[in-house]
Parts: sequence; structure tokens; C-alpha cells
Amino acid sequence: MIRSRRDLLNTFGYGVGGMALADLLHGAAPNPLAPKKPHFAPKAKSVIFMFMEGGPSQMDLFDPKPALQKHNGKPLPAEFTKDLKLAFTKPNAAALASPRVFQPCGKSGVVISDYLPGLREVADDLCVVRSMHTDAVNHHPGQLLLFTGSIQFGRPTAGAWVTYGLGSESQNLPGFVALSSGAGTSGGASNFMSGFLPSTYQGTIFRNSGDPILYLSNPEGISKAAQRTSLDAIKELNEERLRVNGDPEIDARIQSYELAFRMQMSAPELLDFSNESQETLEMYGIGKEPTHQFGTNALLARRLVERGVRYVLLMDASWDTHTNLNKKLKDKCDATDRGSSALIKDLKRRGLLDQTLVAWGGEFGRTPICEIRNTSDPDNAGRDHHPTGYSMWLAGGGIKGGQTIGETDELGFTITRDKVHVHDLQATMLHCLGLDHLKLTYRHMGRDYRLTDLAGEVVKKMLV
Repeated sequence: MIRSRRDLLNTFGYGVGGMALADLLHGAAPNPLAPKKPHFAPKAKSVIFMFMEGGPSQMDLFDPKPALQKHNGKPLPAEFTKDLKLAFTKPNAAALASPRVFQPCGKSGVVISDYLPGLREVADDLCVVRSMHTDAVNHHPGQLLLFTGSIQFGRPTAGAWVTYGLGSESQNLPGFVALSSGAGTSGGASNFMSGFLPSTYQGTIFRNSGDPILYLSNPEGISKAAQRTSLDAIKELNEERLRVNGDPEIDARIQSYELAFRMQMSAPELLDFSNESQETLEMYGIGKEPTHQFGTNALLARRLVERGVRYVLLMDASWDTHTNLNKKLKDKCDATDRGSSALIKDLKRRGLLDQTLVAWGGEFGRTPICEIRNTSDPDNAGRDHHPTGYSMWLAGGGIKGGQTIGETDELGFTITRDKVHVHDLQATMLHCLGLDHLKLTYRHMGRDYRLTDLAGEVVKKMLV
């Protein structure tokens, strides 16, 4: 007999959940990270996203603008700047031409700057998109939009959506792993959070030395058997609580404890590079500066997808070149170019590139006009945030390499052909994984949400 609203909810609201709970308590609960069928046959099985936090300068790396030379050091005509909305720079700032040397690379002729000699060697594998645009002009909103599809805090990130939709092929490592290099990101944990999805799907930060995760090793005097006994007791208590209130987060907690126990055996082996050849270590720049940190993360990314991890996020900080553009940009390229190109080469020679979707880019680009924060220093010039007409590249699983998509005007302010919004990028990456971005939804607070929010189209030109 239903005596109260609570009885009604318990009877009907938890009906399906109650059946799943019964299975759980009888030891038959499905692992939420178990592999799931995609919507259609995928090209890619996993993702490695190399996130260059702060916004790489597209006109110094992938989108040369020789027409800026004739305006260099002078304000541009108002017709080019009248609608500009910039974070710090006024539209009447002087134009800043790039001193970089560009050349067509590979058989395909993809144009790449002299700051990226490693990527020049893999040009035929890259799909360079020069026509990216976003709705955000500042870092944190831009990173939220790139990874969650919204500038509102609290939404699930792309890695969480992918592991929710596909699960993971690794049972001893998290389905979604985040690695960091540089001085930290503006978005921080919001770049790999699970939002309103169960916390099982959030990214797990791995360190690239010592224990991959803090406190992964047992304290001295604690044996594996003793830990297993302790975990079993904790599991019984959590299951009892789950029986009372049906909170799915308790199930996520149970799963996380079990995964952590399994990781104690598999995660340390992940960081053991002793079985990697010296040639491989040198290719990634491991053991040398300034390439060691990012190169280590890039090699870890390859080892993670080899072991079935679904989504790996490499966050590299400090691409925000408001000042000293030429020096700072060179420093970032020197630190990351070798590892980025080595990852493509290594995946390819191991037969993994065709099934691994690789992406590289920031939350926006940089302006064609100059930002001067220290007028007494002639080499202090930098570029402001630029949300329209910036560049990213993709390679691997489902992506047609050796091509350049989109164009910007002669000065680099606006897109003139093949606009690609952040939501289009998200839809295309999901498509490569066999996921329809319109169908990958999660009901929260009375409505269905998706990574691409209310927009996004697959960019067919990117696809094989």
C-alpha cells in the first residue's frame, strides 16, 4: 500500500533502478566503464587531445599572412577592425606581421612554420583547420566551451561524454586520463570533470613520475591481503547505504575503490619505460630539456591508448603570448613539437594511428594586431585573444590527413571559407568514434543534454 509521496517514489521512481540495485547487491552489477556499442561503425577507438592552453598564434604557426607586412607597425583601416571585440587590445592597435618562415611540407603541401620542424615531418598525416571559431574571448569560458560545449560551469567534458557513451577497453586503468605540463591551466579541473554525469566518468589526473596517482602505493606494513579485507568491509558498508537511498554516486564510489585496487598493479607498470627502445625515448625527447616533460606525457598517452584507455587529455600550459611573442612561442614550440610529432610517428608505426583520433589546439587563437604591455621594451610585442579564424589540427582515426580546411581573410581577422565552430569540431570527433552527437544525451533536471548543446554539424571534409 502506498501511504506517502516517498512510498510512491520508492515504488515507481526507483523501479528500474531497484532492479539494477538488486543485481548489484547479488554481485552482478554491470561495470559502468565496460565497453559499449557505438551508434554506428567507428573509425577511431580512442582519443588523444593535446590541449595547448592559452591559445597558440595561428599566424605564426599554420596560417601565414604576408599581407600584414605592408601594415606592420601601423594601425589598420577601420573597415578591418570596426567590429572587433578583444580582451585587452584596442582595435586601433598597430598591425604585427610575423617574422616566421613558412613552407609547404610533405607530398600534400600543408603549410607549416619553421617553429614546428617536427610537425613538418608528419604534414601528410595532418588535417589543419584554419577556420575554427568560438564564442568566448577569455580563457576559462573558452576552455569550458571547447571541452563541455557550454560556457556555463558544471557541464560534463568531452572525455566524460566519450567514456559515458563508449565505456573503456581497459579494466585496470581509468577510462579517461588527464596529464599536465607547463605552469597550470586556467580551467583546471573543469577541463576534465564529469559535471552532472556520474563521477565514474570524470578524468583522472596522472603524474608522469613517482606514483601515477598520489597515495596509490600502500603505506609500509599494509599488505595486499589486508587492503583487500579493508576494501571488502568498506564495500559492504557502501552497499548497505546504497540499499537505503539508491544514490548512484555510492555505486560510483564502490567502482572507484575497486578500480584503485586494480590500478595498484597496472599503473606503476605504465610508467616503467624500461621496455621502450632508446630510439623511442630519444624520438620523444625524454631525458633532455626542454622536451622531457611533454615528451613523457606524449609517450604515456600512447601507452595509455595501447592499454585500452578511451580518452587521454594532454594539457600544456602557458601559450598565452600577450608579451614577448617570438621568444615565448619559440619556447613552447621547442618544448612540445618533438613530442607531438613523435606521437604521430609512433602511433603510425605501431598500427595505432588509424584507430586513434589525435587533436591539437587551444581555446582560441591570437590577433593580427599588436599588444604592447611594456612600451620601453621594443621586443615586448605580443598578441591578444582572437576567437575567430584560428587554427587547430587533427590526425588519425577517421580523419583525412594531408589537407588544409578553411580560409581567413588576407589579414587574419575573419573566416572567408568553411567555418568550423567548436560544436562542429565536437560533433566531428564524436562521429569518428561512432557516436551521433544528436543521440549521445543524458537527462538532467528535466531535459536532455548533449556535448554539442543545441548546435553542431559533422564536418565531412575532415573525414576519410
